[in-house]
Amino acid sequence: MLNIIIFVVLGFILFMMFFIEHKFPSIVKKASEHRDEEYFHEKVEVSRGFIYAAIVLVVVLMIAALYMMVKGTPYEGHIMEWLNIIMRVMHVTFGIAWIGASFYFVWLENALNRKDGVRDELAGNLWAIHGGGFYYLEKYKVAPQQVPKQLHWFKYEAYFTWLSGFCMMFIVYYFNAKAMLVDDTVLKLTAAQAIGIGIGSLVVGWVIYDLLCKTPLARSKWFAPVGFVLLVAFAWGYANVFNSRAAYIHFGAMLGTIMAANVFFVIIPAQKAMVNAAKQGKPVNPELGKHAGLRSLHNNYFTLPVLFVMVSNHFPSTFGHQYSWAVLAAISVGAAGVKHYLNLKERGQYNIWVMPVSALILLAVAFVTAPPKPGACKENISYAEVNAIITTRCIQCHSSKPTDDVYTAPPNGVTYDIPANIVKLKDQVMQRVVVTKTMPLNNKTGMTPEERDVIRCWIEQGAKMK
Repeated sequence: MLNIIIFVVLGFILFMMFFIEHKFPSIVKKASEHRDEEYFHEKVEVSRGFIYAAIVLVVVLMIAALYMMVKGTPYEGHIMEWLNIIMRVMHVTFGIAWIGASFYFVWLENALNRKDGVRDELAGNLWAIHGGGFYYLEKYKVAPQQVPKQLHWFKYEAYFTWLSGFCMMFIVYYFNAKAMLVDDTVLKLTAAQAIGIGIGSLVVGWVIYDLLCKTPLARSKWFAPVGFVLLVAFAWGYANVFNSRAAYIHFGAMLGTIMAANVFFVIIPAQKAMVNAAKQGKPVNPELGKHAGLRSLHNNYFTLPVLFVMVSNHFPSTFGHQYSWAVLAAISVGAAGVKHYLNLKERGQYNIWVMPVSALILLAVAFVTAPPKPGACKENISYAEVNAIITTRCIQCHSSKPTDDVYTAPPNGVTYDIPANIVKLKDQVMQRVVVTKTMPLNNKTGMTPEERDVIRCWIEQGAKMK
């Protein structure tokens, strides 16, 4: 039955892709024969967008239904692992395309030739070479006299990055909310409450940012400091609601939501308004382009902090710190500072303090998060003592046949029911169990400080199996 459902889902996706690319345009064209070709292309593009959105919604609902069917069965761990892999690859791929486009166009804006031989209607031009070919690009101050029929829009990279990331939130954190999202030592919440707060915070973050951008503050030097204070408040709030790893991911998801919403609600509508005005021969409001450009620049500064959050769950020395929210805020401002330096450099403006200060902030974080000097080990620790602790506290999840009520497959494939694996993974055990204390997850099995110290001493003494 499960295999049938999976094949039905895959078949539905393939059929809809074939329909959109090969059959749908001819259907719309036939229905639009009384219109010109430009109208046809516009309708196809708009209709494709709605159909893609419908496909995504249906797929998400199918994934949710599939999860509910396999929940509590031996298939749960296997299905969740494959959903994790598929969505993670999609998210990374779309993210690379989106961030790459963002970096490229900000670089292009900064690198334009604005003086030598530039026609009056142009804001600048640029010669480039790539892949064995020469390219010549021109940017218009407002719009060309005649808008070309084939006009490429950079939007689906942003939409699918956000959608795949949102699906990842459900697969990793919301489907297993009691284990991956809620930490009773931080705040006691039901799974539904935690999920509601998580999704609601994304909406609240966008609304606050959008309102702030519509005030005179948006074009003043105080916008960045005020925005940073608000981001620190969100980081602190997440750290006091969710477990630290989930707090980091939600902070990144909030920034990612702002970025995608900028594209959907501001940048693309402004571009459409400019294109429609140019097509109708009406004056194009240059403020539309300036406002969209400002939001695009904000997105550019958000990219490095978001990239850090995307990989942070692999580095518990950051989210496992006592003041994880402060570490997150410091790394975010340091990363944004690096991007600011690069943007200035691309404009030919060299600042002597931005990069050193940003590097100093990042180095300071590495220093602050360093583990304290451990106490002396008073006696030799045997493997039997360590194995007894791991059997009591860790083996429920990290074994070939987990008995945990959430994990039906060992997380990340790590198993400790074979003695050699404990020795082989001793560095990982030291970092996660002893230094950052992020394992067991949310200390579900109640590992004591004394037990962590026994494991530390055993590893420091050479992790011998005797």
